[in-house]
Amino acid sequence: MRVLVVEDDPSLGTMLRKSLTREGFSVEVVGNGPDGLFEAGEHAYDVVVLDIMLPGLNGYKVVEAMRARGNWTPVLMLTAKDGPYDQVDAFDLGADDYLTKPFDLVVLVARLRALIRRGAPERPAILTVGELTLDPAEHRVARAGTEISLTAREFSLLEYLMRHAGRVLTKPQILEGVWDPAFEGEPNVVEVYVGYLRRKIDAPFGTTSIETIRGVGYRMVAT
Repeated sequence: MRVLVVEDDPSLGTMLRKSLTREGFSVEVVGNGPDGLFEAGEHAYDVVVLDIMLPGLNGYKVVEAMRARGNWTPVLMLTAKDGPYDQVDAFDLGADDYLTKPFDLVVLVARLRALIRRGAPERPAILTVGELTLDPAEHRVARAGTEISLTAREFSLLEYLMRHAGRVLTKPQILEGVWDPAFEGEPNVVEVYVGYLRRKIDAPFGTTSIETIRGVGYRMVAT
């Protein structure tokens, strides 16, 4: 049973590594959000233990980016924050469980085993915004039954926009969700790829699915 622990407190990270290893888990510990997101995407884990207050990229952003990229590994949020809205935010963004500090190791282990038994939730079969559909498993996009061919990056961008349909997304948010939190290129790459998408999913059909919110970002709408 492989566990990824994303925790910036070195002493707590060391304690979790030793304690969970004694319980039969294989444990990897990283100390910041970008490394956690990278590890979760590059290697197969049965469950992720994710702190909220992390350097580089907070836990909310990490789990949101994981889900946007189609990574459905179960996530348990581990944090000192315990307000009801904190829990709601975590669950809304895709977390599977929530445990506040200080915690009992026995409870943590029981919850991790329960998440592992449950396994990753099924990925949504098809995303739909108006007449536009996207099938993550089959890697297919269509509008009103007409199939549309996209590059891998265009597909990832469209999937991210469709998963957040109706919300205004800034360029930094899109870069984090589709490219990488450590992306060092020009943020205008988002504008370039939005243009590519528009020429494929909208222009041939006389629609406007991706709205530009001047000075803010972009919003996916049903057309």
